[in-house]
Amino acid sequence: MEILLIGAVIMIFALLASAWLMTFARWFPIKGIDGEFLTDYKTLIRAHIDFALMALFCLAFYATKVPLPIAACWLVVIGGIANPCVFVIAAFDPTFWDKTIWKVYTAISFIITTIGFAWVGITLLSYAL
Repeated sequence: MEILLIGAVIMIFALLASAWLMTFARWFPIKGIDGEFLTDYKTLIRAHIDFALMALFCLAFYATKVPLPIAACWLVVIGGIANPCVFVIAAFDPTFWDKTIWKVYTAISFIITTIGFAWVGITLLSYAL
């Protein structure tokens, strides 16, 4: 279950990186980068919030001290990183939703996340009953 802690730390670092990137994009705009490199500031905010939520979920699951299946923990962490990355990529690529590769990536990311969270949820529920 330690993978939940490691994953949460990685997500927290991504959270910090996105915060710094957004701060510099707003306060210190660089001609040729802002508006061309970072094309969708609001979508980067979505990534930032998603990284925070996913890190909190990992920490909460770990804090329950309920023995969770390792595979489920891995799926939660992989999904917890992959899902916010959908928003990160979309923030830098204005044609994100027009590209098949990103549609496939998004679908796989959501499937992995759904399986991981559902598995952990069922495990927590069965432990409570």
